[in-house]
Amino acid sequence: MTEPLSPAAQAVVDAAITGRGYLQPAIAAALRAAADQVVPEEPLYGGDQRWMFERDARQACRKKFLAIAAELEGTIE
Repeated sequence: MTEPLSPAAQAVVDAAITGRGYLQPAIAAALRAAADQVVPEEPLYGGDQRWMFERDARQACRKKFLAIAAELEGTIE
């Protein structure tokens, strides 16, 4: 038996379907695609201190999206 999903991952599943199961891989792929479009990876260097702070905040958001996707896929990144 698999462990229960985090509240964030469960909210995504609940919004897509009633119950869990067959759509999890598709939801995970959609989250990865959304993360790539909305919060793309950025270079580590290339701006001033404020840019770096804002980049770190954006990348933290991206990591949260990707963590939910990985959980839905049953993998760890």
